[in-house]
Order: sequence, then structure tokens, then C-alpha cells
Amino acid sequence: MSASASSPLARWWPVGAPVIAVVILALTWGSKPAGVLVWIIVIALVGAILAAVHHAEVVALKVGEPFGSLVLAVAVTIIEVGLIVTLMISGGDDKASLARDTVFAALMITANGIVGISLIAATFRGRVALFNPGGSGGALATVGALATLCLVLPTFTTSSAGPTFTGGQLAFAAGASVVLYGLYVFVATVRHRDFFLPEPVKNPTKSELADAAAEEERHATPPSRGETILSLLMLVVGLVAVVGLAKTVSPAIESAIAGVGLPITVVAIVIALVVLLPEAIAATRAAARGRIQTSFNLAYGSALASIGLTIPAIAIASIWIDGSLILGLGAIEMVLLALTVALGILTLNNGRATVLQGGVHLVVFAGFIMLAVLP
Repeated sequence: MSASASSPLARWWPVGAPVIAVVILALTWGSKPAGVLVWIIVIALVGAILAAVHHAEVVALKVGEPFGSLVLAVAVTIIEVGLIVTLMISGGDDKASLARDTVFAALMITANGIVGISLIAATFRGRVALFNPGGSGGALATVGALATLCLVLPTFTTSSAGPTFTGGQLAFAAGASVVLYGLYVFVATVRHRDFFLPEPVKNPTKSELADAAAEEERHATPPSRGETILSLLMLVVGLVAVVGLAKTVSPAIESAIAGVGLPITVVAIVIALVVLLPEAIAATRAAARGRIQTSFNLAYGSALASIGLTIPAIAIASIWIDGSLILGLGAIEMVLLALTVALGILTLNNGRATVLQGGVHLVVFAGFIMLAVLP
């Protein structure tokens, strides 16, 4: 979304949504909402999340790379961590695995859901999706390494009871996450930036040429200083609204999910879906224009940020949160993770993909949803 949108609605909602969300937060703080009020808060929460990500993109466009990617990743991670910590503080042993479930859900959504939808969008008209296997393959390798270090190893460690880390092990996992994510950002934006640039579309249509021209114009005209300051202010307001509204509405959401007999892991999936919605939309649009490399950058970059930044933040927050922090995956989740990494390797192997690979990724994602609802 451009910093200077053309329609009045597009100009108004990024500022109006956070402000309305903060007003609703002030009116409902400390209450126990029910009925229609819950839906109003949920709509305000989603609007605040989308607006916060929009303003992070505006700031990122102004500061340029590599700092732009960090701004967007940190903003999304603050939203994710804020939602996780808010729900964990509300208490209950069933919240001990919420961070693990949310991070794993984000990984499945990005590496299977977003990748699958992007491949379908890119190959819908019979095209073959072209991308750089060096950049995307390196990102997938980093995702696999981080997921194994942070989510698989706790299941097999013996220094602490259950699928948990000791303090020293958790500190190592958090440090390794920061190092690997920082290395990925450096490689993708400085050292080997060409590995992550979109492949040119062969025989582009008039629509694709128009989209490419519009995108070039957007990046050629960064937002003004005033627009950047406004977006920075609205970003802070949006993040405050997201965390506050999540705390207000979380008991009602949990009660509704428990009322229909769904497991607590569904809450984690809902969190990940809401947080990753803007990236999913952007990735699908890029793929439809034949820029599948951009879609892969968004998908795997979001997966890396979810693990590489959320785990360290949760590790720090766990100092003030009572109870254990369960990070180790169960057998079903480890099988899904292994299948996702293996499938990603085969998809990214030669820099070409068809609708078949997109369909396979989506079926695996559907299987993850099914097993989360019916474990």
C-alpha cells in the first residue's frame, strides 16, 4: 500500500483505525465485554493490526534497506508478542504452550499457506513461476535450523522436566535466533541482495506491465517527512491499541472457543492468522503480477521473524511470567515440520514451480488446520 493513497477512504482508514481502536479501548478497559460488544472490539482489533502494519511499511519505505525490513519485522513481532504475553498473563497451565503454538502456526501459515497461495496465483494463467533458488533456499534453511533449535530440541532435552528448556538452554536458543535472523537480514539486504530480487516476467501482459510501473513509482517516491512522522506516531498508537484490546477481548474469545469444544491451540492459530494477514495479501498480489520471488521473501521472511524475534522476546518476558514455558513440539507437529521443510526443498530446488507444488503446499496447510481442530 502506498504512502500516499489516492481515494479518501484509503487516506483515512490508516489514521482512523488506530484512533477508533484507542477510544474503544478506553471505553472498555477493565470490563468484561459480551455479545455485540465483543464483535466491535474484534473488528477494532483487526483494524488496528492492519493499520499498524501499514504504518510500519510507510516508515520502512522512508528509511530504506536494510533498516526498512527490520522496522516491519519488529512491528509485526511486537504485535505477536503482545498478544501472546497478554494471553499468557491471564493465567492457566494451558497457556504455557501458547508461544510455541503461535510460532509453529505462523511457520505453517507462511511456509505452506502463503507459499501455496502465491504459487497458485503465479501459475493460475498457465505460467511457470520463476524465482532465485539461492535466496529462497537460504531462507528456508534458516527457518529449518531455527525451528529445530527452538521447537524440536526442547522435546528431547533431559536437563528439565517436560518439553522445556533450562534457563541456560533458553538463553542459547534466544541468542542463536537473534544471530541467525540478523545474518539473514544482512545477506538479504546488503551482501547478496540480488539473490532476493524478483525474476523478470517473460512476455508480460499489459496488466503486468502497468502493475510493474505502479510499483516502481511507489518505490521511487518515498513518503515525506511529515507522512513518516505521522505514521510513526500512528504505529505506536496502533500497537498500544492492539495489546490493550487483545487483553480486553481474550477471555471472551477463549470462552467461545472452549464452548464449541475446540482445543486451546486454535487461539494460537487465530493470533497467527490475524498478524500475518497483511503479509498474505501482499504476497498474493505480488505473485499474481508474476513476482513470486517477492512473495517468497515475504513468506519466509515472516517465518524467520516469527521464530527469530518472537522466541527471544518471549524468553525475556518469561522472567516475569509465572509458570513454565513449553517450547517442544509434539510428534504430529514434528512430522508436519519435517514434511514442510522437505517439501520446501523440492519446491525451491531448481528455481521453477508449477501449480502442482502450490496445490501440495495448500493441502499440507489444510492438514495442519484439520489436525489442530481434530488432533
